[in-house]
Amino acid sequence: MPINTIEWIDSQIKIIDQTLLPQKLKYIYCKDIESLKKAIVSLKIRGAPALGIAAALGIVLEMKKSSAKDYSHFKEELEDTISYIGSSRPTAVNLFRSLKRMHNCMEKNRKKKIEKIKEALEKEALQIIEEDKRCNRLIGKKGASLIKDGDTILTHCNAGALATADYGTALGIIYRAKEEGKRVRVYVDETRPLLQGARLTTWELLKEGIETTLICDNMAGEVMREGKIDKILVGADRIAANGDTANKIGTYTLAVLAKENRIPFYIVSPLSSIDLSLPKGEEIPIEQRDKNEVIKGLGKVIAPEEVKVYNPAFDITPAKYIKGIITEKGIYRSPYKKSLKNLGGK
Repeated sequence: MPINTIEWIDSQIKIIDQTLLPQKLKYIYCKDIESLKKAIVSLKIRGAPALGIAAALGIVLEMKKSSAKDYSHFKEELEDTISYIGSSRPTAVNLFRSLKRMHNCMEKNRKKKIEKIKEALEKEALQIIEEDKRCNRLIGKKGASLIKDGDTILTHCNAGALATADYGTALGIIYRAKEEGKRVRVYVDETRPLLQGARLTTWELLKEGIETTLICDNMAGEVMREGKIDKILVGADRIAANGDTANKIGTYTLAVLAKENRIPFYIVSPLSSIDLSLPKGEEIPIEQRDKNEVIKGLGKVIAPEEVKVYNPAFDITPAKYIKGIITEKGIYRSPYKKSLKNLGGK
């Protein structure tokens, strides 16, 4: 179920404002990197692959305005832009990988006129979008091979079309399984504190006509104990070289519960989310979010405003709990330090 979550239209970045879903489907336009960064920080645009696309388009957006006459000044402006966009969210490696790729594109074309460098940057960003679309389809195909007719799947947060340029990673597997004629039911964690599961994933699945049941995060263990879940599929924001995975807060809890209940737990991710430069999960930077997302996260004050709040956006799931990592090139298995070793430098 492709959704145009993020597009390059008339030299602007068109995105769905995901903070308004499911009540309202509204597209907004980012005309400068200030509005883009604000959209990223406020989660109007989110999801590791989509953030990678947003970062690349942000470079194009800003550098089109450059009045630099020589490569040296152009490079300085672009590197300042990279630093600015890179300060928006620290955990999703796709954002930083795209920024590095855009920098490499600039250097590769350094001998060309400035206008030609700008054209090359735009072409590179559009290529990133097309690659993500192909990646989604390949992940869906690889992952659907694990889905049996009649399976019930539990998922957390949103790893669907709203997080990518096409029909998603974890949800993409479900969409592909349905296309293959398999009957699939899905349980969706609400995903506190900002309810990406309740607001976004259920919206996607219902639009696709998939039987969907919403549960509170703290109900997951019980539905597993009752035998309602066959498999768990979740996305990833960054995967370390040993397979430890950073994903939306609450993922680790699911993985531990899955092991106790003998339910296979899968990470679904493009190879671009694997960071071999980090040997283990403890080295993945974890974003700390504003306390008001917890205190006022449901649209009204639900706790004393003076209370201390700990609000990490992500947690780390140790590799020992992960049955497999499903990517566009196939399914990687434990020991991940060995199986992920040769990923072409990714």
